[in-house]
Amino acid sequence: MKTIGLIGGLSWEASIEYYRLINESVRGKLGGTHSAKILMYSFDFEEVKKLQHSGDWETLTNCMVQSAAALTDAGADFIVICSNTMHKMAGEIEDQVGTPLLHIADATAEPILSAGLKRVGLLGTQFTMEQDFYKGRLVEKFGLEVLIPSDDDREIIHQIIYSELVFGRILDRSRQQYIEIIDRMVRNGAQGIILGCTEIGLLVNQSHVDIPLFDTTYLHAIAAVDRALETKSL
Repeated sequence: MKTIGLIGGLSWEASIEYYRLINESVRGKLGGTHSAKILMYSFDFEEVKKLQHSGDWETLTNCMVQSAAALTDAGADFIVICSNTMHKMAGEIEDQVGTPLLHIADATAEPILSAGLKRVGLLGTQFTMEQDFYKGRLVEKFGLEVLIPSDDDREIIHQIIYSELVFGRILDRSRQQYIEIIDRMVRNGAQGIILGCTEIGLLVNQSHVDIPLFDTTYLHAIAAVDRALETKSL
């Protein structure tokens, strides 16, 4: 079994889900009392949030590279960033650290293609929805058409993430707002919806809507287990 290096605390609410999903999956595949070999570097998310919203991506990139290097030095065989937004610096981590990185967009795109879908809606932070580092990879590498919500809807999604979900606050009225946004995206042609923030799955799941949902936290965690248990080298 390979050792998974998790970059967490982005927020820790999502990191808990990664830890739980990965260990449950390993136990399900191997049985007995098996669990995953995991190292985690966990950030103080308050510091990360401030840097994100001030646009200081250079400092954040340096922090992420250092965390990946620390995990590598500690024995991680590959890196998993427990956040969609922080994949903005995935390329720099790969280039400067050299340890394989399991990209969350790749783990998400493969089941979308397997389902025969081509046009998907993307929910996430404003950084993820509006910048090209994430949806551009889905388009260029996998040939998907990626739709994003309107300006007003993007603001709602973003504010709920940062004022509620990262604190573990799960509110019915916010869930209803997300469902209404998803309905509007369906009317605009979305065949499936990417829950492109690792906290969104805490609020909305497949029982709430008819359109297929692709929960990036779950898909990324399961892909990490597959990578950790494979016998071929990375």
